[in-house]
Amino acid sequence: MRKNLKKISALAIVSAMVMGSLAGCGGNNDPTTTAETTTANEPTTTANSSSQTEPTTSATSNATGMDAWEPFAERVQITVPVYDRSKEGYPAVDDNYWTKWVQTEFGDKYNIEVKYVPIPRTDVMTRYSMLIAGDQTPTILMEYDYPKVTEWANDGAMQVIDLDKFAEVAPTYYNKMVENDQLRYTDVNGETYFVLSERPYYNTPYTYVTFVRMDWLREVGYDHVPENYAEYTDALTKIMEAGLCEHPGSGELMLAALQTDAYTRNFPFREFPISEEEWVQHSSLGTGSLSWEPTYQFLKRGNAEFHAGFLNPEFDLFLYDTDIKADFINGKIFQYGGYMSANVDWLTAFYETNPDAELAIASNYMRVEEGVVDVPTVRADNPFGMIIGFSNLATEDELKAAWMYMEWMVQEDTLFVMENGIEGVTYTLDENGLPVVDGDYRGEEMLNHNCNIDMTCIAHASKVNGTIEQSIAAITPQGLPQDFEQAILDNYNELQEIANNGWAYSDPVFGTTIESESEYSSSLLSLFQEYYVALIKCDPAEFDTLYEDYKKRYLEAGYQEIIDDRLAAYQAGQTTSLPEAAKK
Repeated sequence: MRKNLKKISALAIVSAMVMGSLAGCGGNNDPTTTAETTTANEPTTTANSSSQTEPTTSATSNATGMDAWEPFAERVQITVPVYDRSKEGYPAVDDNYWTKWVQTEFGDKYNIEVKYVPIPRTDVMTRYSMLIAGDQTPTILMEYDYPKVTEWANDGAMQVIDLDKFAEVAPTYYNKMVENDQLRYTDVNGETYFVLSERPYYNTPYTYVTFVRMDWLREVGYDHVPENYAEYTDALTKIMEAGLCEHPGSGELMLAALQTDAYTRNFPFREFPISEEEWVQHSSLGTGSLSWEPTYQFLKRGNAEFHAGFLNPEFDLFLYDTDIKADFINGKIFQYGGYMSANVDWLTAFYETNPDAELAIASNYMRVEEGVVDVPTVRADNPFGMIIGFSNLATEDELKAAWMYMEWMVQEDTLFVMENGIEGVTYTLDENGLPVVDGDYRGEEMLNHNCNIDMTCIAHASKVNGTIEQSIAAITPQGLPQDFEQAILDNYNELQEIANNGWAYSDPVFGTTIESESEYSSSLLSLFQEYYVALIKCDPAEFDTLYEDYKKRYLEAGYQEIIDDRLAAYQAGQTTSLPEAAKK
């Protein structure tokens, strides 16, 4: 076992294997082991002494971080949230081989009880609200969306923290934040609440890939994936006329995705370069920008696609992870996308249902339309993964224990084991010495969703192996009739070109709470959903009149107050800025 551990450590160091971050989640899954393999795969948690501050954890030593840690005199319990995606065939997220492994390898060593708290991925805010209201706030609170986390800070659920003390306990973690220029995101209203995990390649979200039916395209005369909107609409029209599919674009505008996808799908319709003031006012995952011109253009196109027959008349009833995915698997729609890993269940199911089908990866230029969408603007991920805060109910010992957990989790050896499992059981090494996770493995030690990413997300947003080429090889779906490794690499290179041109940027981050957004966002979401469906389905001749009416109502319902408050924060210097290449 010790011999195997040395191999793991050497591989992690020599190949620089495991440093990455989370953005949506892109990784791998599935592993298993026996009782004796637990100690055999214990990670070598070497200390990082790069902190510039003498730790408070040891009064008699100059050691920092893990070198200075000692077990607590009395048992300390910390509660850690973990997304529950309710994936069939996967173990419980709060009680599985790997939660027990963390307890054995970390918790028991320092007299800390690590308890995981399931958070439904589709209803994050409701679950957190219930926990907070019941005085059961997890020791650690974390989310990918900044507005959600600032809301918890503003509501008093989080405590103000001292980053100097954090650096003493967790120097590796802190120094990564410094290296990634993340300290500017730690404060709200002038007080420090957050630390942030890493997100590698954040401006090239390559782990999310959209597939299209290349066999259908060939059947209607295309030897390539549509490279602009004119080709896209021509191809869909011909696919319908050939009887290959009744509504090939169904799922593109599903109502269930409004809280995320629909808010961001106006990115291609934004004028480039963009006004920074408009960006600050309207670019947000928290509230739909109904009154903004790019959203008008997005909805106008959706209305045209609906009346062209591309969309199912009941598109607004579709659920992202059920109806749309099922339609793609059953050959009823042209395209579908998701995060890549060594095992992508819906791709496996697609080929089982359509053994003679051919897929290809969609071009990022497919939505470009002269005079409407001039460049393929892409929403980059945030330059951080999880935004992490700490319960206002946590004691000093609980806070320190949480920081110790984070420092331990970010160690390369820990991440290697957590995201790959056990050699010969859950993974093998390829010819380059890189781990290849067995996506079909089922057993006690199987990894949970995307190589345990919902546990390791506290360290980084996605699993990364070595170079970008090696990382892409690690997330390329295995066991399929087609090999997509080069296509995913080509997609990354295309995204890198887009980023280099300044066409990839994210939403503003506010250093103050936008209280009007907290007040109105829920009610505005309901309005946005109602107006969205009506505008997509209405008679094209009535679209502009209806839009102007809804726009007025939406502004009066609270959106005007939100954009005024956002602009005031910007003018007060309390927001991030656009990349220079994107500014008008």
